[in-house]
Amino acid sequence: MTASHMNGYVTETDGGGGSGGGTDFLEEVVQRHREMAVDCPSELGARTLPVRRSAQLERIRQQQEDRRRREEEGRNRQELDLTSSMRLKKLSQNPKVGIDNPTFEQMEGPGGSIGELEDLLMSLKQVQHSLNDSQSQDDIELVLQLVQKPDFQKAFNIHNAVAHYMNRPSPPYPMMDHAQSLAQEALMMAHDSVAEQEMQLEPLVPSVGQSETLTQWGGETVKIVRIEKAKDIPLGATVRNDMDSVVISRIVKGGAAENSGLLHEGDEILEINGVEIRGKDVNEVFDILADMHGVLTFILIPSAQIKPPPIKETVMHVKAHFDYDPSDDPYVPCRELGLCFQKGDILHIISQDDPNWWQAYRDGDEDNQPLAGLVPGKSFQQQREAMKQTIEEDKEPEKSGKLWCAKKNKKKRKKMQYNANKNDDFDNEEILTYEEMALYHQPANRKRPIALIGPPNCGQNELRQRLLSSESDRFAGAVPHTTRNRRDNEVNGRDYHFVSRQAFEMDSAAGKFIESGEFEKNLYGTSTDSVRQVINTGKICLLCVHTQSLKVLRSSDLKPYIIFIAPPSQERLRALLAKDNKTPKPEELREIIEKAREMEQNYGHLFDAAIVNTDQDKAFQELLRLINKLDTEPQWVPSSWLR
Repeated sequence: MTASHMNGYVTETDGGGGSGGGTDFLEEVVQRHREMAVDCPSELGARTLPVRRSAQLERIRQQQEDRRRREEEGRNRQELDLTSSMRLKKLSQNPKVGIDNPTFEQMEGPGGSIGELEDLLMSLKQVQHSLNDSQSQDDIELVLQLVQKPDFQKAFNIHNAVAHYMNRPSPPYPMMDHAQSLAQEALMMAHDSVAEQEMQLEPLVPSVGQSETLTQWGGETVKIVRIEKAKDIPLGATVRNDMDSVVISRIVKGGAAENSGLLHEGDEILEINGVEIRGKDVNEVFDILADMHGVLTFILIPSAQIKPPPIKETVMHVKAHFDYDPSDDPYVPCRELGLCFQKGDILHIISQDDPNWWQAYRDGDEDNQPLAGLVPGKSFQQQREAMKQTIEEDKEPEKSGKLWCAKKNKKKRKKMQYNANKNDDFDNEEILTYEEMALYHQPANRKRPIALIGPPNCGQNELRQRLLSSESDRFAGAVPHTTRNRRDNEVNGRDYHFVSRQAFEMDSAAGKFIESGEFEKNLYGTSTDSVRQVINTGKICLLCVHTQSLKVLRSSDLKPYIIFIAPPSQERLRALLAKDNKTPKPEELREIIEKAREMEQNYGHLFDAAIVNTDQDKAFQELLRLINKLDTEPQWVPSSWLR
């Protein structure tokens, strides 16, 4: 029996076999460690874990205390050593102080400087012998080597000479006529020399306030990371508990952690700003970091995982074909970071590092949403929806009259692939996830056709006819095909394309018709070629189509803009139909509204816009606004249309 914590839920699963690959996959997702976004509002109840002190943290803390004690003892000894220095002895023998003190006049020669150097060396050696740890002794040894170098001793003598002359009652007189030019030349040479050394020795460091240091503490490699975190910028990292350890589980795009590049998934956090983290629950870590900003200092044990070289990920733009609410999702690893969206929303996928949980922004929210959110990955969503369908199918009650001895039909549902060559209904059981999109701005001489769709008696035909009548130089309808005989007042190519039944059936089999049907033993249909002829004239082609036509229409090169005309409330729909002298029964009104709901549920992911027809004039103005927007603003279309 294994237990895992997911967003406050404790789930238990048997260790035995599952019902299949799909079940095992979902169990594996559920059993993963729960994550907490350390600086997002928490909706979870507090949990407690036994707190155990880290032996490594104890060693680190003990070494820090030893170092502070040694530094304090060193300062005390240095104060004692300085009281016995040559300068202080001479000052105690001569109470005169100030710039005319003869004690310093006796040290004008090189002997005074040598004496002070010897005194400094003696003090350093005494301090070195009093230290216990090898690191501090090595540091003093480096200082001793520096003091003994001729360059340092020359600089020391120059310093003393300058200090001596600067403390005289009056400034020194130049000893030669061109002293000023020599001094300027020497100053420039010194400047160039120092600048050259700084250019060679200056290390490459991250931006101000950010750094990373590797050091050995207690026999282990520990990483000390400093990150600058502003008040209005989240850290952008999730953590999880692994026994008593707190481990970075995910780096979220847009946060301070991702911008610094110094924190990595799998790093174990030991301390943050001196606060011990090991042994704490993820909720406690959230509380600790809630009010922290400025420079955050992390002590980490680096992840043992091999980090792949960083690559610049390309952003993928997708249209959501389903609604998602992370608060209702038991599988989301971090509910606080879950991104809520609706069918039809455009999502910008900026990271697919985790194939099960992508990181994304909603279109238009990039400026208001500092951190990316988590959305289900495409394959993960498909697998769990397929599993849900299988479970629902297994729960369906047996039909009445079925014999007890009859063989049970356990035929699994078959996932239908998108086939643009077949002019039939979309498979209602097709698992809808995302569709990759791209921005497209229609050319001025090639307008996108407008397809109006909706249940009967919702006004789409009236809106189409009103556009054709009001702006005939801008809008046109496609000339349909028919197999009936031409009448005397009809013109072939203007009123209909008159073709033989054999030619019509051949074109239909070839998928050339957007929609077709039979009326009074004659075939009628609208072909893609007829729509293309309108587009080639520079006009906007207006279509009223059925849901069965959407597959062929979207799989063509016509790039249609599909607008759903939805009915208003039942009472408002009754009033609108009454204006056309129609008196539908209540059950007929309910049927229209129910039909609209079914169309939106099954085909809503294909709609570009929707208009609720509460008033014919308002609906007409909204329709015109949407059509005009195609000329002024780029629109999201399936990326396959632009390949």
